Amino acid sequence: MKLNKNITAIAYLSLCSIGLSFAESPHWTHEPIDQAQWSALEDNTQAVPLNYPYAGCGLGDQQSPIDLKGAASEGVFNKLVTYYPLDKPDFFNSGHAAQVNLSDAYKGYLKIGQDKYPLIQFHLHAPSEHVVGTKRFDGEIHFVHIRNDGKTIVLGVFLSVGRQSNLTLQTILNNMPESGQHNPDSGISIQPNSLLPKNSNQFYTYAGSLTTPPCSEGVIWYILSKPLGISKGQLSQLKALNQSNESYPNNNRLLQNLNSRVPTRLITK
Repeated sequence: MKLNKNITAIAYLSLCSIGLSFAESPHWTHEPIDQAQWSALEDNTQAVPLNYPYAGCGLGDQQSPIDLKGAASEGVFNKLVTYYPLDKPDFFNSGHAAQVNLSDAYKGYLKIGQDKYPLIQFHLHAPSEHVVGTKRFDGEIHFVHIRNDGKTIVLGVFLSVGRQSNLTLQTILNNMPESGQHNPDSGISIQPNSLLPKNSNQFYTYAGSLTTPPCSEGVIWYILSKPLGISKGQLSQLKALNQSNESYPNNNRLLQNLNSRVPTRLITK
């Protein structure tokens, strides 16, 4: 995984929470009863106030995920340009999610206007973390982009079970190692761009946080309205991985309060 020395503290914490976790970090799971205690988990190896590394999960006022139903509609927006070329990645089972760490030399990025954000990794949740009113999707992919200045952008893609399987997703699932393990030397190439729905020109955006401890804020979210189709078998395989990792099939965080935030729904050119 790419990690530039100039990445700021929030970016470093982001990476820690989604793949480079400290050996002494308190154990946590996605079970609802455990989620309520994330902010109170204590690291006895640290002095006050660092002994509560996940305090932001309970104290933050811009937490993710959220319900996108009340999004305010606005007009045309500059197109989100994704350049996600072929790569031979590290297939990583973080113990909380199936994750793909792109290689150090990877050139993929998300472009918004004139700004480019390098793609560092992506991981999968089932069911979806964000919802639209009463609609919760079968899953959600988070493409995590972090610039050298620490600015973090997450592009979210909903997953919806249909008739067709996704070949790239199947390759990822087939090469996912045991909990906490990496598979960096498979020699298998994947095309991350094939995990994006075609002809998607509408999306939601808002300011939020990571959805896993330490729940760092300052993350800008872009979530495509159109879902990506996967098969029923692929969803079952993904949930079986979650069950194996945490003895619980769902790895979605519970919905968080908006706290005066109003997400926006935009249409690209």
